[in-house]
Amino acid sequence: MIQSLKVLILALLLAVLLLVVLTRHVPGFQISSVLVLINTLTGTGSPAELESIPDQLTISEGFELTLFADNIPNARFMKTTPTGQLLVRSPKTGTVYLLADTDDTDMADERIPLISGLNRPHGLDIFQDGETSWLYIAETHAVGRIAINWSTASTQGEYQQLITDLPDTGGHWTRTIQFGADGWLYLTVGSSCNVCEETDPRRVAMMRYRPDGSGEQIYATGLRNSVGFDWAPWDNRLYATDNGRDRLGDNFPPCELNQIEAGGFYGWPYINGFGDLDPDFGQRESAENKAALLAKSIPPVFGFRAHNAPLGMSF
Repeated sequence: MIQSLKVLILALLLAVLLLVVLTRHVPGFQISSVLVLINTLTGTGSPAELESIPDQLTISEGFELTLFADNIPNARFMKTTPTGQLLVRSPKTGTVYLLADTDDTDMADERIPLISGLNRPHGLDIFQDGETSWLYIAETHAVGRIAINWSTASTQGEYQQLITDLPDTGGHWTRTIQFGADGWLYLTVGSSCNVCEETDPRRVAMMRYRPDGSGEQIYATGLRNSVGFDWAPWDNRLYATDNGRDRLGDNFPPCELNQIEAGGFYGWPYINGFGDLDPDFGQRESAENKAALLAKSIPPVFGFRAHNAPLGMSF
């Protein structure tokens, strides 16, 4: 045991030495927290959750924060059903839950696992096809659907995977979907890395499909990780959040809100934020290519703080 402890201490010291060297000699490499370093080296992860999470949050005047439901592991993204219930994804357990407040206490008293056994479900949307109401689910590698009777909160028939070959290796595992007013199903897939040139054109892109999963089109590109998107109700323009890259310091580049245009290119991995050439990829291009990239890239309509990681959005 003593020998194992000595080995661990030596490994920690060598790791710290390596990180010090990287910080001093690699541009943009920073260690912003000693706790992050310790957690990374020991594998302990983040500090344990506090008992009263809402007490850590602040809200604007006129808003109120209450607990609606708990015991939803890794709850992520929500969708209201046609009957006023709430769908919540649990990627960690591969389950989509339906929550209902049947006794009007402003807390969910029903927690129904609608469908389980999924591969990190994230995006959800509902599509009405005649008398059939379909629940569409975006898994990391696929998009599927299942018919739902909302009045009885029950599924009908089998879950059908419509799109089955989405890239699922590397980073940024979330897949967000939403139907547009044009009847197409829009889907975003983030990058496989912090910064690189992707080989699969469906990475760092927004795509769209017919409701049956056919007719794949790449709608917009250069979006490093657009997790949330929605259409403005006053003019039906499409907007999407985008997470900027890491390892360029604590204050750069900004995360983004982009107005998405059909065929638009939004810069990544060559351009960050408002026309700044990336030091790893944009700066290495020839003067002619730099000019062409800058001319082609559409800048964001708003810049968030660096590493702010904007995710879901809704009008």
